[in-house]
Order: sequence, then C-alpha cells, then structure tokens
Amino acid sequence: MQHLHRAIEYLKKEIIREAGLVETNLRESVKALMTRDLELAEEVAARDHILDELEVEIEEECLKIFALYQPVAVDLRYLVAFLKLNNDLERIGDLATNIAERAVSLSVKDLLDIPQEIPSMSEMVQKMLKDTLDALVDLDGSKAKNVMRGDDRVDRLHHSMYRIVGDQIQADPTHVGNWLEILAVSRYLERIADHCTNIAEDVVYMVDGQINRHQLSNA
Repeated sequence: MQHLHRAIEYLKKEIIREAGLVETNLRESVKALMTRDLELAEEVAARDHILDELEVEIEEECLKIFALYQPVAVDLRYLVAFLKLNNDLERIGDLATNIAERAVSLSVKDLLDIPQEIPSMSEMVQKMLKDTLDALVDLDGSKAKNVMRGDDRVDRLHHSMYRIVGDQIQADPTHVGNWLEILAVSRYLERIADHCTNIAEDVVYMVDGQINRHQLSNA
C-alpha cells in the first residue's frame, strides 16, 4: 500500500509539471500572437514534442500502477482522474501550439488590428487554466466548480468573433485569409476553455467522487 501511495504521489507531481509546461506554452503563444514575435512563436511550437513525450510517460505510469497494484476506492478514482487530466493537458498543449503556428503565419503578413475579444478571451482562458491548476494542486473542489462556471463567458466572446470577422471580410476581402486565421485562434481559445472545464470536473471527481460532466447547473 505504501508503494502505491508513493507511486500516486509521483504521478501527481508529474501531472503538475506537465500542467506548468502547458501554462507557459499557452501564455507565450498568446504573447507571440499579440506582439508579432516570430522567434517566441517558433520556440513554443518547437517545445510541443516535450509535452507529447511527457503525456505518454504519464499514461504508461498510470497503466503500470493499474497492473501492479489493482487499486480500489479513492486510489482508483485518483488514477482514473489522472488519465483524463493527462489527456486534457496534452490537448491544451496542442492548442497552444496551434496558436503559436497562427502567430508565426500572421507575423509575416500585413498588420491587422486584432479585435479586443481575442486578448479578452486569452485573459479569461489563462485565468481558467491557472485556477484549474491551483484547484488540482490544492484538491479544492469549490475552486474547480468556479472554473466550470467561467466557460460560458468564453463561449459568448467566441460566438461574437464570427460576426466581427464576417464584417471585416466583407469590408476588405483582400485579407480574408488573415481574418480566418484570427477566427481560428478564437476557436482554439474556446476549446482550451472546454478542456479547462474538463480538468475542473476531474478535480471535483478526485475530491468527492462527484461526476459533474453535463451537470453544470447542479454544480
């Protein structure tokens, strides 16, 4: 039993390390986009393989613990949550890389005034991710539930981007490709918010066994 708990504690530290790398990549990808920093965007994109390798290592460690110790009750719940958390963190990392790739592309094109909705969404999403990670570290179910409630605000901003981009393309069709890339960034941020919500739900599951997916109104 002591070996099992030590293995779970090690996994938690690796998940937190993965989460820290994801948080850095997201922050720097958005910064690269807003400042047209080609070098920073390329650095973020180049780091993606590190997260991919860590995600595989964590998954393999989880499966090894299942095979060796056949955990039950709370330990089983933790491991199931770790597997799901690991997947969501890897997807956020991929989406941060996608933003960095759009930043690379846009940095060498005509300068456009990026709508305020993009930095606003970015700020919300980065706070969601930070609060989610804090909830994970502290195993704080209440904080996790607060994160889940923030998803709707990001969704509303993302939906407004369709109208904004449509108006811009209609006004100046010569930059249609640029505006579609900016719309893609909005979509990536909206998806990151969804993954943050998934992680928050998994934290609640780890803390009290409550499955909140599709039950936000009862959270």
